[in-house]
Amino acid sequence: MAINDLFDKDLKVINIGLTSFKDSLEEVNVNVVQVDWKPPAEIDEKTMEIISSHGSYIEKQNEKSLKKILSGTPFLIDLAKAIDVIPGMKKNMILHAGPPITWDRMCGPMRGAIIGALIYEGMAENPEEAEKIANSNEIEYSPCHEHSTVGPMAGIVSASMPVFILKNEEYGNHAYCTMNEGLGKVLRYGAFSKEVIGKLRWMEAVLYPALKRAVRELSKIDLKNIIAQALHMGDEVHNRNRAATSLFYRQIAPAVIKTNDTDIAVEVLEFINGNDHFFLNLSMPACKVTLDAARNIKGSSVVVAMTRNGTDFGIQLSGTGDAWFVGPAPIPDALFFPGYTKDDANRDIGDSSITETNGLGGFAIASSPAIVQFVGGTAKDALNYTQEMYEIAVGENNIYQIPSLNFRGTPTGIDVIEVVEKGILPFIDTGVAHKEAGIGQVGAGVLSAPMEPFTKALKGLAESLEKKK
Repeated sequence: MAINDLFDKDLKVINIGLTSFKDSLEEVNVNVVQVDWKPPAEIDEKTMEIISSHGSYIEKQNEKSLKKILSGTPFLIDLAKAIDVIPGMKKNMILHAGPPITWDRMCGPMRGAIIGALIYEGMAENPEEAEKIANSNEIEYSPCHEHSTVGPMAGIVSASMPVFILKNEEYGNHAYCTMNEGLGKVLRYGAFSKEVIGKLRWMEAVLYPALKRAVRELSKIDLKNIIAQALHMGDEVHNRNRAATSLFYRQIAPAVIKTNDTDIAVEVLEFINGNDHFFLNLSMPACKVTLDAARNIKGSSVVVAMTRNGTDFGIQLSGTGDAWFVGPAPIPDALFFPGYTKDDANRDIGDSSITETNGLGGFAIASSPAIVQFVGGTAKDALNYTQEMYEIAVGENNIYQIPSLNFRGTPTGIDVIEVVEKGILPFIDTGVAHKEAGIGQVGAGVLSAPMEPFTKALKGLAESLEKKK
């Protein structure tokens, strides 16, 4: 084509970079395509040289990690008190979401939930007394993840709280999680009113023994099967658990009726039926027990934990043992309840991003496009979010599939190398807590993980590979 002919044609533009250029061209009716390109994260050459020199070894180890993740078989097998089953649990210990943190750095919702837990345990009579105890040497704090446990939002687990017991039957490891309280003013969002404590005590006295009897009647419940079905029914089992809760209800209801008095059975089943998020506290430990089997595979760059404590965002890799890699937690983009704005929002919080780590939640949002409406998105946006996550995943799930992508397996096994090299960050959907203690949930939304923990993790992996020599 001659240069002069170029000016006789309609202008067609491919834009790489700032979307504002695309927007300006569209305003004057120019045909323009935006290339969704992101620069790689900044990381030193030495780290990348080490990673590159071990490329084939890392790939081989990642295949081992992925195999363990895909072959995991999470089953609900029982319920018990936290003190009786959680490894390392003590009467004066409180487990929390996210990477390690001390009281002085804890956010409002986490402090509020700890205050509520101390009142629930009978260690304090009022919030003032509880706060004094919480800020003393009497209480030992530890991440849920370091005790085979996960907790949504603040993630608080105290000694007397009943927990679900899950077993990965393929590998024999266990995971634990408290029962879901429902929405509104609840402990996991930092509320600690009398009503909140009263519900927790009802759950301990009524819900827990009723479900324990029912689960024992059934022997075990296949959670992987429920999750796979729920993905076909509009859930992504993080922010939307309606289908999964319904499927769980169908399995548990006959056993609840069979093993409990009528009044108790009605009360328990009405509670589950009225709580669409009930299954969240099963999907989370199902992912935890699956991913824990893939820990400690030397040289693997696969992420096995991704979590937030409302102050920090932390990840752990299969190939770097128990090491935490941490950066500041972001504030989600969200649809806020009436009367609240982003100024009220706490930084992202909770262990529930273990679902994304296992190829669910935001990674499977194409199965649940209603979620993106939280931030004014469309069904096409949901497809795009999931498709982008394939770029940073080691593989695809053989059981968890997405109908709208022709039943393609969900992107599974976050590869820290791909995240850093491609500049593509894990996509997470989440609830939003008020930044002040005692108020509770103020919205729900989405966000991308911060880059800092991933660059730190890549350096940590490189250091571990060098020590291996």
